Amino acid sequence: MRGLLASLLAALPLLAAGSGEQTLEVCFNYGCQNTQAVVYAPAQMLSLHRALDGSADAADERGRLQYVLARMYRWAGEQSPIHVDRAGDFLDDEVHGRMDCIDHAHTTDRMLRALQAVGALKFHRVIDIQRRTSWVIMQHFSAAIEDAEGHRYAVDTWFRDHAEPAVVMDLNRWKDGGYPDE
Repeated sequence: MRGLLASLLAALPLLAAGSGEQTLEVCFNYGCQNTQAVVYAPAQMLSLHRALDGSADAADERGRLQYVLARMYRWAGEQSPIHVDRAGDFLDDEVHGRMDCIDHAHTTDRMLRALQAVGALKFHRVIDIQRRTSWVIMQHFSAAIEDAEGHRYAVDTWFRDHAEPAVVMDLNRWKDGGYPDE
């Protein structure tokens, strides 16, 4: 009984910080043609908050954020068709629930903003969705964050299969066409 009481008391500051139920829209079928609301239960939000709460610094928070977003995508895939999504745009061609970079950028941005709203991000703030162009017709979009020193990072879930850890990389390197495995 004491252990349960201690756990509940430890959770009170996180719950007071707004780690209650969160609802957000996920985009899918390329270009946000379709959206669906997904709900993160208070216990899920609390677990995400706790996963980020132990971050020692901005680099540690970015590392943890990769896995927190993977969990958010996994839970969203249990409530929506996005669980079929595969890395890039060609491995899931024509499947209902597929996601292009626009879908990923908007969905990840909403996830990041939900985390920010409950105070789970201590070392970063969410900034506008970013776009890179490598040729006139080739574009790629990503969610993005900025640390307290002004360093910016792409937070890109498009590179990986559904619910795999997000790619968090220097925004300038990403804008120059960088890929996570280079």
